[in-house]
Amino acid sequence: MRNGKTLACHTQHDVGEDMNKSELIKSLAEEKGLHVDESAEIVDAFVDAIKEALVRGDRVEIRGFGSFKMKEYKGYTGRNPKTGAVVDVTPKKLPFFRPGKELKEYLNA
Repeated sequence: MRNGKTLACHTQHDVGEDMNKSELIKSLAEEKGLHVDESAEIVDAFVDAIKEALVRGDRVEIRGFGSFKMKEYKGYTGRNPKTGAVVDVTPKKLPFFRPGKELKEYLNA
């Protein structure tokens, strides 16, 4: 419990280990009394909605958690660190997550 709020994850999880998608699904199922298949559908729908919004160029904000947006990077000429050969790096778009104030406060409590 942090700041009077109960941590929603009841799945056995050691500190410092990563949580993968299947563990998130299992945790949601246990927390809300759902069948694992229902929980998987919810997690998949959530992730798909964020991906679709990002593809459209929308920013996704989840108050108290953070926001997702796409960042565009211009192409440039770089060098291969092993060979020193000149390499053209193509422009690209990458997803970017910015944690919200409440999440930062929760993690640093």
